[in-house]
Amino acid sequence: MATVDARPIIAAGDEPFQTIMEAAASLVEEEELVVLAPFEPVPLEGVLSSQGFTYEAEELGGGDWRVTFRRPS
Repeated sequence: MATVDARPIIAAGDEPFQTIMEAAASLVEEEELVVLAPFEPVPLEGVLSSQGFTYEAEELGGGDWRVTFRRPS
């Protein structure tokens, strides 16, 4: 499992998309990528879904979200 905490990246004014995509590309079959974000990353869900990933989004409270992406087998 890989985890990308996008919250400090976004707080610093940077864009976490490339970091997340690199982490997703490194996954093997059925491995998970957990993304922590200060909002539900709907565009990211769409991009990775179009690449065959499934995902489960969970609101953590305080505006934070955990989205678990799974690479298909």
